[in-house]
Amino acid sequence: MSFCFNFDLPAQTTTHDEEDGNKQENGKKDNDAECTEDSNKTARPVKEAKKHLPPSDPHFLLMNVVFETVTIGTLPPLHFLNETVFERTAPEREDKEKILSHSAEQKSDLISGLYEGGLKVWECTYDLLELIEKDGETFRGKAVLDLGCGAGLLGILALKRGARQVYFQDYNGTVIEQLTVPNVLLNLQEDDEVDSDNDQKGKDEGKIQVKEDRKKDEKKDGSPLPKKSAMDLSQHPLLKKCRFFSGDWRTFHPLVLKVDSQPKFDIILTSETIYNTEYYPALHETLHKLLAPDGLVYLATKSHYFGVGGGLHLFETFVEQRGIFSLDHLWDGEDGLQRHVVELHFKKPKDT
Repeated sequence: MSFCFNFDLPAQTTTHDEEDGNKQENGKKDNDAECTEDSNKTARPVKEAKKHLPPSDPHFLLMNVVFETVTIGTLPPLHFLNETVFERTAPEREDKEKILSHSAEQKSDLISGLYEGGLKVWECTYDLLELIEKDGETFRGKAVLDLGCGAGLLGILALKRGARQVYFQDYNGTVIEQLTVPNVLLNLQEDDEVDSDNDQKGKDEGKIQVKEDRKKDEKKDGSPLPKKSAMDLSQHPLLKKCRFFSGDWRTFHPLVLKVDSQPKFDIILTSETIYNTEYYPALHETLHKLLAPDGLVYLATKSHYFGVGGGLHLFETFVEQRGIFSLDHLWDGEDGLQRHVVELHFKKPKDT
């Protein structure tokens, strides 16, 4: 299914990028980025954050699933539900938010305030995975937050690479329950069943491979395979390291601070979350409240998001005006609509 952005927003912040032929008449210039906090107050109703528990009987989430596997260099294979099949089976899925039906009806990957794009794996996620592979980050012993997680590939990688705790957060509870949690379970089950997957190190190093697989329900002789018990997955030691949340960032970080005695994260991973300037104050506050003093934020993004006006330059300006974080470029793509990976950390005295 072909999707597109379908924004229905109040006046947007825009840039001087001449390629955007659909600038908002009431848009603001990029040096007014600090004004986004005022617009944030009336932009949309607050979606209360919620903690989601993995199902006590998780096996049903993986029955007859079709999934893809992405392999990047020496990283462990990452499995995630096939998007096309997910869309086709949407009517069979529980969706109290109605985002599956609205997304299909409007042929849109983003409906502001209703659905924030979590059902897709966006391009910049692969950029960040490649950078992690290149730099050799292991995550061992670290507390990690996958913010705006969607399919959860970044957090799943951290889990596979030894993180002591991984929190997954997405705006939509449907995304968490129908995509993120199943993807985590899928990776735990596949790692148990096919240990040899981790022996693919070095194969086609530096390239992204995506292949489609179907869970097999029968042996070669046609008899059913013994099902892996639900108890095995629900009690998996790696699953016990995971926490799942949905909701607006404005209510997410207060909830985390309330329910967790040590909620500071060594690493926060986030991809394609700065497309809307109205969300910058809430995002910045979340990073400020949840990042450990010596922690790092890895942000993958495009230079500009046409139709809504956000992008890296505006976010850099916003961060600089706040004076809390230093922002460094780790990777800048040159092809097409430029993509970037940047790092944020708290300013040290010498940075001010």
